[in-house]
Amino acid sequence: MDANQNAGDGLRQVIGFILELDKLKGVTRKTRPLGLTRYENSAEHSWQIALLAASLAHLAPAPVDVDRVIRMLLVHDIGEIDTGDTLVYVEGGWKERKAAELAAVTRIFGMLPDAQGAAYLALWQEFERGESPEARFANAVDRAMPVLLNLANEGQSWRENGISHARVVGRIAAPILEGCPALWAYLEAKLEEARQKGWFGA
Repeated sequence: MDANQNAGDGLRQVIGFILELDKLKGVTRKTRPLGLTRYENSAEHSWQIALLAASLAHLAPAPVDVDRVIRMLLVHDIGEIDTGDTLVYVEGGWKERKAAELAAVTRIFGMLPDAQGAAYLALWQEFERGESPEARFANAVDRAMPVLLNLANEGQSWRENGISHARVVGRIAAPILEGCPALWAYLEAKLEEARQKGWFGA
């Protein structure tokens, strides 16, 4: 097999992978984009948090490799192609959901040439473990984005899904505080304002 054939096979694998990722555009989340009546999709969410992370990286409590954070955020929800999205405030069943997502990303990254697939899978697993500075920061940004949208649209998904202030804080406070303390200080005050305005579910 010559180099050109190897390159052609690798190119076909990458294109197949990229076309598979198009399915992420059809995974509906529970928050509406600002000013729209439809719900956002997981591809939009991944793009938006990647830019949020790039814009807030200077606030990370420890120096982070911004490119690594962005790559991590771009791959972190790819498993939802097979599993669908789960509202972040759902309680229970997370072990089973994460096992299903691991199976999904193993399948999808397996479409790539071996080295590329392994690199993406390692990034996905790093995000899930949340142990590196990059993963902690990435998790903070991921948890923050739905909150920012809800704060901008008067608690739309909180009200629609009956999510209380206590439940939101209980789910997001620790990872955001750990990964980006300045972001949590901002959100904590905004969430209290939202509670006083009645933007949460019962």
